[in-house]
Amino acid sequence: MAEILKNYRDAEYAQKRFPRSFTLEMLTFTVSALAALAMIWMLFSPQVSIPAVVIAGVVFTLSIVIVIRLVMDPDSVRAHQSEEVLVVASCMLGYMKDGMNQQAAQQICNLLLPSTSAIAVSITDCEKVLGYTGVEAFENPVGGPIRTSATYDAIEEGETYVLYTAEEIGFPDTKTQVNAAIIVPLKVGGAVDGTLKFYYRSGKKITETQKSIAEGFGLMLSSQMAAAEYEEQRKLATAMELKMLQSQINPHFLFNTINTIASLIRTNPAKARVLLRDFAVFYRSTLEDSSDRILLERELQQTQRYFSFEVARFGEDRLELKVNQTDDFSSMMVPPFIVQPIAENAVKHAMPSEGKLTVSISAQIDGDDVIVVVEDDGVGMSQEACESIMHPESSTGLGIAVKNVHDRMKGFFGPDASMQVDSQLGEGTRVTLRFPGCAQRASQSQGAEDALEAMVQKDRAGEDVLRRPLELALEDIAPAL
Repeated sequence: MAEILKNYRDAEYAQKRFPRSFTLEMLTFTVSALAALAMIWMLFSPQVSIPAVVIAGVVFTLSIVIVIRLVMDPDSVRAHQSEEVLVVASCMLGYMKDGMNQQAAQQICNLLLPSTSAIAVSITDCEKVLGYTGVEAFENPVGGPIRTSATYDAIEEGETYVLYTAEEIGFPDTKTQVNAAIIVPLKVGGAVDGTLKFYYRSGKKITETQKSIAEGFGLMLSSQMAAAEYEEQRKLATAMELKMLQSQINPHFLFNTINTIASLIRTNPAKARVLLRDFAVFYRSTLEDSSDRILLERELQQTQRYFSFEVARFGEDRLELKVNQTDDFSSMMVPPFIVQPIAENAVKHAMPSEGKLTVSISAQIDGDDVIVVVEDDGVGMSQEACESIMHPESSTGLGIAVKNVHDRMKGFFGPDASMQVDSQLGEGTRVTLRFPGCAQRASQSQGAEDALEAMVQKDRAGEDVLRRPLELALEDIAPAL
């Protein structure tokens, strides 16, 4: 039994090391070589046997035909091509673990060039070259602007361009080794984020196979860019959930609010009761707002609740909130925690040492878009600080909240979503949020009205659940005040 298993393992190893097609090719090649030697020997032999020469010739011809058939077997060719594509795709996935940046783009260009008949491969975003390898690399430096008009056309139209002359490509200079090109747009979420370009010395090099290879690689890159963006959104969501959790247990905000309510119990019991109710609803809503989108009206209500605590703490002579809502937003959906962080930053960073800080929040419909503006008349900031707060390297204070909101808007609503920050020292700051294609009237979505009513009822039910423990805590705190 052991001998049988050993023979089986040896046979299995031999099959893995020498595939059946390989051994058959070697056997047929050996037969054809022997037949050729036999023909030569018989032709120069003193006693020539015509039938033997004919038989040897037939065997040689058949052997050659079989060898050619095995080498050119479509299944073998397809298997080899599939293996190459899988290797390239695996390497591309490893290069793009941090998204499509210049380093990843350059590595991918180096990887793709040997897989095609092109003389150069380039990857761009919508403005500049991210990666380039091949001829004329000096004229197309990484980080430099896009030089060809056809690239801008492909970005604008979102279609693959196959160009057979240098004039069609649109290089700014006439002397170039590139005389043909395939330009494939890279799309993420329906929007063009860049291009993958293959340059050729002659239009004759562009075959149907080259077109398929270019479009296939373009599709793979687009898919991996979308996956990288999804992963980035997941990280942002995780970071935002962590920030929300930290906000929920922020000891300064928690104890300041509780102390404020406790001090009002004796001086203004009615106001203390209102704040206590809002405090219960605020924290319960913060705990539960983990879905992808919530009603804008709910987000504004949550922001107003936050301000009610800060106004009670600092006093109405130091802080004021104005909300101007000219249109009906009962069915408008936004990501949670999208307006409140901007308003919080106004309180934390814009309040002057003396005088009153007024924060205004306005929302209006502009065509198919919804615009939300958060404005204050506080200390403001310099132009340099204003330009840097949404920079990728911004990682502290105001920059974290603003950049996080901006990135999540782009992730939810696409590239047309925007955040504009305008500020002047001593005059205040204005943050404008534009949500594209989100203007919906209440009459267009009865389901949203039902959802809002359910949320209101849930808020009222939650008040009693959280209010009693807080009342007990305040009873313990009040005597010590």
